[in-house]
Amino acid sequence: MSVEARGYRSVFAPGLFDGQVVVVTGGGSGIGRCTAHELASLGAMVVLIGRKPDKLQAVAQEIAEDGGRADAAVCDIRDEDGVKRTVASIVERHGRIDALVNNAGGQYISPLENISAKGFEAVVSTNLTGGFLMARECHSQAMRSHGGAIVNIIADMWGSMPNMGHSGAARAGMLSLTETAAVEWAAHGVRVNAVAPGYIASSGMDHYPPEAGPMLRQMTRTVPLGRFGTEAEASAAVLFLLSPAASFISGTVLRVDGARPQVRMGWPMGMPDAQVQQRPAVKPFDGFPRAVMPKALS
Repeated sequence: MSVEARGYRSVFAPGLFDGQVVVVTGGGSGIGRCTAHELASLGAMVVLIGRKPDKLQAVAQEIAEDGGRADAAVCDIRDEDGVKRTVASIVERHGRIDALVNNAGGQYISPLENISAKGFEAVVSTNLTGGFLMARECHSQAMRSHGGAIVNIIADMWGSMPNMGHSGAARAGMLSLTETAAVEWAAHGVRVNAVAPGYIASSGMDHYPPEAGPMLRQMTRTVPLGRFGTEAEASAAVLFLLSPAASFISGTVLRVDGARPQVRMGWPMGMPDAQVQQRPAVKPFDGFPRAVMPKALS
């Protein structure tokens, strides 16, 4: 039987993920934390992966308080041997892995000319290599024998990412990896897709320096829907791709970005007014009551 987490207002049916073991990397904050809460609210046993045990335990405790089930494992996803051991321990402890949400990632603001080889490799290792290692091991050690679903979290990198070229390159690579894995692992009943969040009001924004605050607050002016997305809106996209409703969807990317990449110079883009922003097609979905507004936006 599933348990309905206190307060989480998911649009999906109760018990949708009953009996499933779902691994969420970067589960200690932001979109990963929100996704883990929603999965647990729908019956999944969620295994949180990250480098900081205190953050993982805090989220696991939140999920337990809300009536869900969660476990945590400290792992640097860039460490191949560490990833192998972590996945093996999850399979030993829980018996299986049904789904993986490859959410861990990070970057910093810098023009290309100021990015060192070490800095470039660090971002690529986190956003591309680490995701590859997690996907490969979850497939090889668990999903190959019984199927499963993988969702890789990338980013709005259409038109690339000026001032974050290292991240743009890594995210584009992860999209290509998603497409390749979808083909190679389909014969084992494994679906592989990606979600590309646009400008999401998430704790990830708090990692940028204070001087980036004004820029962050102005970003919605380039979004046709005129606002930031919520963590719950990104999570809902992930859960759809993990669900049986997406059983014929693999090798694709679902954008959650308010149509931002379609903005063109010369197009007289108008911002939705307050009345328009309350219409069902535009109004933010705030399904996660534990969400916290980033400091840069508040």
